[in-house]
Amino acid sequence: MHVCTACEASFAGGAWTCPSCGFSPVFLEGIPAFAPELAAGHLADAAYLHEALATADEEHFWFVARHRLVTWALGRYFPEARTFCDFGCGSGGVLAAIHDSNPHLTLTAADALADALKRARQRVPVAEFFQLDLHHLPFAAEFDVVGLFDVIEHLDDDRATLEAIRSTIVPGGGLLMTVPQHRWLWSAVDEFSRHRRRYTRRQLVDTIVRAGFAVEYVTSFMALILPALFASRLRRRDPASLDPAAELRIGPITNTLFAALCVIEQQAIVRGVSLPAGGSLLAVARRTL
Repeated sequence: MHVCTACEASFAGGAWTCPSCGFSPVFLEGIPAFAPELAAGHLADAAYLHEALATADEEHFWFVARHRLVTWALGRYFPEARTFCDFGCGSGGVLAAIHDSNPHLTLTAADALADALKRARQRVPVAEFFQLDLHHLPFAAEFDVVGLFDVIEHLDDDRATLEAIRSTIVPGGGLLMTVPQHRWLWSAVDEFSRHRRRYTRRQLVDTIVRAGFAVEYVTSFMALILPALFASRLRRRDPASLDPAAELRIGPITNTLFAALCVIEQQAIVRGVSLPAGGSLLAVARRTL
């Protein structure tokens, strides 16, 4: 079901022109744009290094491990899913991993930034893409599962965003999320990324539940590298001296070592362990009826 972002009328799928008020999205290189004023970025956005991020998505241990964890959770908790939407898809790294591991899924992806969407479309051309504002979504009960991967920490009102996302999920459908963990890891990297917060486990669970979901599983990840991550953040307390690209550059030996540690911890997660600490959190939830 479509929802008009101008008058909030609901109407059947197909064309995007609202039969009630006549609103129709503009198109940016073939992508429907519901919030074109945000397409070039906003003062609240980080100066994303999309090309560097796209490269890191395929090689950097952190991104590779996150992709593997997300695809495992999708298959483990929502094996019957047929439709999936990646809200805040960025350059499409998670979306590509999900497509590779679940080629049967009908994929949708959305982001506010037009440049990110163009890169994601190059990586996963079979998906349907939308440019939009996460607070004003043009879908209702549309998707079996929705993903929000390192998104809501950028938003002032995370609960309101989750409530809006909830309306796009079919009753009983699923939500997969990742967020940064531990307030004591706050550093210049968070400042550059325009994070509003790093989450505690209790804070994340409470936010999800208050938005109308039942949490089925939550775990930390990036646990075995936590000491190294803490040491790295101690060296990056001053925003003025931060080199954003340095976070995406890592030597091959270190990358291989950390990747192996991530494999070990994910083996524990797959066996049902919920890790108590780590650089990030994964949450699996289901829309309550």
